[in-house]
Amino acid sequence: MDLSMPARTAAPPPDRRLIAVGSITRRSGRTTTVRATEAGVTGTIRPAGGAR
Repeated sequence: MDLSMPARTAAPPPDRRLIAVGSITRRSGRTTTVRATEAGVTGTIRPAGGAR
């Protein structure tokens, strides 16, 4: 049985593209949220637990 992968073929780029990326980090009693889009980067730092 041949389990090898077929050779990669050329394909046109996808119609979709990444427009935003984000991360949430919880450390030392704080939650840091960062979001980056084409328009820029925004972020917040809050006490852990989602308190507002």
